[in-house]
Amino acid sequence: MCYSAFGQNKDVGRELKRLNAKIDRVRVMVDSLELDNQILLPELMSAFRQAVKSKAQQDSITLVVLKRLNTLSNKIVNLENQSRYMDSTALEIFNKLVLVENKIITLTNSYNEMARLKSGEPISSEPQFNNAQYKETYMKSLGHFQNQNFKNAISGFKELVKADATNDLADNSQYWLAECFYSQKDFKRAIAEFEKVFTYPGTDKDDDAQLKIGLAYQSIGNIDKAREEFQRFIDYFPGSEYYPKAKEAIKQLSIN
Repeated sequence: MCYSAFGQNKDVGRELKRLNAKIDRVRVMVDSLELDNQILLPELMSAFRQAVKSKAQQDSITLVVLKRLNTLSNKIVNLENQSRYMDSTALEIFNKLVLVENKIITLTNSYNEMARLKSGEPISSEPQFNNAQYKETYMKSLGHFQNQNFKNAISGFKELVKADATNDLADNSQYWLAECFYSQKDFKRAIAEFEKVFTYPGTDKDDDAQLKIGLAYQSIGNIDKAREEFQRFIDYFPGSEYYPKAKEAIKQLSIN
């Protein structure tokens, strides 16, 4: 195999691992869809079925989401099977990764629509900020975080993630929102917010969030779950700068 082909396969393999991490996390979110860590997916779906009697719109959304979930599941299975032949089908697999990425975007949007509909919020709204305003608010909120002014930091980051989830800084805003709760030792809320980072396609904060989820579970004394999350990090982010930290964390948990 020529060097360029090897390099391409290596890049595809790395991208596949990162994408699988997001798929895995989205699966967890869908399986345990919660609002304020209390409402499980079956209860949410039950609420939708009840609301369908009076709202045709909700019926339409539910059917679309279920169809998208099924389509995504089939795509994942097909992609995993084809990845075994990366040497000869690297380009084809890469293209399929793009397709699955698009499916994740669709699923994420549907997930957010379901949560908003359940909470009574409007399903869609116009962005409140242009790019310059978004960045300015982001930097101001980050400054509040660094100065441990968590109240204002949380307010700013919440406003950003709600205003425009497609902005280039939206995933960072979500991550730092989670960090605010983590810094205040509100670990359960931090876990819920860190998990939302995975709903942003193309985010580079997924390994950061995955590590913090493990540390948060460790901090609240849920050792089994912490070990599971650190292992997920090791499986999906072998190239991360935080890999040695995750390895050491799981090692210490095993000793204890």
